[in-house]
Amino acid sequence: MLKGFREFVLRGNVIDLAVAVVIGGTFSAVVTAFVKDLLTPLVAAIVGKPDFSAIVFSVNGSRFLVGDFLNAALSFLLIAAAVYFFVVAPVNAIIARARRGEAPPDPTTKKCPECLSDVPIAARRCAFCTSALTV
Repeated sequence: MLKGFREFVLRGNVIDLAVAVVIGGTFSAVVTAFVKDLLTPLVAAIVGKPDFSAIVFSVNGSRFLVGDFLNAALSFLLIAAAVYFFVVAPVNAIIARARRGEAPPDPTTKKCPECLSDVPIAARRCAFCTSALTV
């Protein structure tokens, strides 16, 4: 029983997941600090209000905290923009630059001329319509 558990823990996927969770937690703290300490004050300087939590209205004694929702939505948009522009776009550019000189891989399938299904390159008959394929 312990042997199976050891194999499970030492399997690559579990270790990769553990590393991803730790890195994700620390990255989340960095992005949250970036948004809270830099982007939110910038928006406050432009709009004139640092916080929308004071925006509320009441109906029959029920308070609707519209400002808290606006704060959460604005925070989400700022975090999403920060992650996209400072992480996703640069990584995509680096990957595209690294792949620039690579040749595309050889095709592994071809189209059947009768039914237009994808069949393996070495096939002599289509598995879908059974028509003979030309080489």
